[in-house]
Amino acid sequence: METVNFVVHPSEIITVNSHSEILRDTSVVVRDGKIESLLPTTEARALRDIAQVDLSDHVLMPGLINAHGHAAMTLLRGIADDMALSQWLNDKIWPLENKWVDQVFVMDGTEIAAAEMIMSGVTTASDQYFFPDIAAQVFQQAGLRAQLTFPIIDVETAWGRSGADYLEKGLALGDTYRDHDLVTVGFGPHSNYAVDEPLLERTATLAAELDAPVQIHLHETAHEVLSSVERIGERPIDQLARLGLLSPKTQCVHMTALGNQDIDTIADHGAHVVHCPKSNMKLASGLCPVSKLLDRGINVALGTDGAASNNRLNALNEMQAAALLAKIESGSPEALPAHKAIEMATINGAKALGIDHITGSLEVGKAADMIALSTRELAMLPGHNILSDVVYATSGNEVRWSWVAGHNILRDRRLQTLDTEAILRKAASWRVKLATG
Repeated sequence: METVNFVVHPSEIITVNSHSEILRDTSVVVRDGKIESLLPTTEARALRDIAQVDLSDHVLMPGLINAHGHAAMTLLRGIADDMALSQWLNDKIWPLENKWVDQVFVMDGTEIAAAEMIMSGVTTASDQYFFPDIAAQVFQQAGLRAQLTFPIIDVETAWGRSGADYLEKGLALGDTYRDHDLVTVGFGPHSNYAVDEPLLERTATLAAELDAPVQIHLHETAHEVLSSVERIGERPIDQLARLGLLSPKTQCVHMTALGNQDIDTIADHGAHVVHCPKSNMKLASGLCPVSKLLDRGINVALGTDGAASNNRLNALNEMQAAALLAKIESGSPEALPAHKAIEMATINGAKALGIDHITGSLEVGKAADMIALSTRELAMLPGHNILSDVVYATSGNEVRWSWVAGHNILRDRRLQTLDTEAILRKAASWRVKLATG
């Protein structure tokens, strides 16, 4: 990676550091892709050996972390809306995937997703889908930081024939990216209803041996939990705990159907929760009790899920939805205040992915993963409270600049690493192909 040296002069900085500081008249000095210092702007402007980026009327903050998604599913956006989860999966999504998913599908869909995420402030994405090797290539091209949790499921797909095949290919992918700067690889068992117990147990053993992350759809609906009790005599989370698959490396996605005992189990094992509010609302899956989880000291991150069940991969919108939904779920307007919602989209996501020593806040020594939002947009005016404006007033279009490890991937709303016109052409081609069913 080439040397990346520059200094940014924003109007304000949301640091998301341990003191939740908001800095003014302060600039960020970046050298070799890392934050070297936070200097008074007058002092930073006097630096002569480094490029200067003047972003007055902008707020600088950590890049957003989309802690759960299925990037290639952007090609299925809008194709199966307004359905219950089981019907959506069994009658629409899985048949379409069986027919169409291949390396080209994943490459083209992931390119759309990467572009969309960059434009709305995402600098780190977690992805769980078939052909993760192809997705990894696209994320590298886009310049995004990425976690790939390779899929593990009890059915044959275009990417694998069996659970053993998925594990073999996933382990090989992990070897390829073992020491990569931006890409990490983990295990992605789909759910306890789509993976049998021996395969879940084997996954737990391998993940522990490799100290690798595990991401799993868990307690997504009340029906899922009841079905698990009827099928195996256990709630899904209790099965994972028994098998050794619940640990500080585990990322539990959705978690809407939770009792107090489930929350205790999560806390006792140090596992993380990835909240996907808009997807949960759209599929009527349920409400994640975010306030209760946070009160128990459980780390809660944010994810968009795939565009087929959310329709947007906009982490700013997800942050707003999470803040508002927490107030409805808890019955308290004080639940999940703006600064906590921002933490969920940044440092909490980094903690869930095990990279909080690298990213998630703007602090000296961390990677320069950061975004700049224009504060001159009408919805951001008059500007009484920057935290409130970022959470409750933004649409995503306010994101003007983005850097990952100091590399500029969005410059004044223009993508720097992806070809927008080529992406539009590919999307149009897929619209015609997928219209055939």
